[in-house]
Amino acid sequence: MLIDTPYDRAAAVAYARRWALSRNPLYYDFEEIGGDCTNFASQCLFAGAGVMNFTPVTGWYYNSANDRTASWTGVEYLFDFLTGNSGPGPRAAVVPKSAAAPGDIVQLGGSDGRFYHSPVLVAMSPELLVCAHTYDALDRPLSSYVFARARFLHIEGVRRFQ
Repeated sequence: MLIDTPYDRAAAVAYARRWALSRNPLYYDFEEIGGDCTNFASQCLFAGAGVMNFTPVTGWYYNSANDRTASWTGVEYLFDFLTGNSGPGPRAAVVPKSAAAPGDIVQLGGSDGRFYHSPVLVAMSPELLVCAHTYDALDRPLSSYVFARARFLHIEGVRRFQ
């Protein structure tokens, strides 16, 4: 039976700040093969959620660089998982910027509608600050990025087996 549990935002933010400018050796660095931003965002989410979803193909998990789901490392796949997840793991809803919170994910996109970057929100005031990989960032103002669109993925909770 699945139960809803809180998302540990403080743990996600602490992880983001700890690893923003370096790499956790437990995870492969995808920097040279497409970017590491969503891998880093997933690591932060896992730090706050504590549970993965091992459903083949449509789940969200990482065992190794060769044994993971596309949602662990792909911007659009992470969006699809978080907003459509009815199984174990974190779940999210798209919210306005004003409803986002530290530990949430913001995805940046171009005018072509394609989203390409997944920074982690770590502070909301006086301006939004993020941590990210690919272009490593620690407490970088979101306003310093160049993007046409942004979507804010608010982590609503975590489902786990009782």
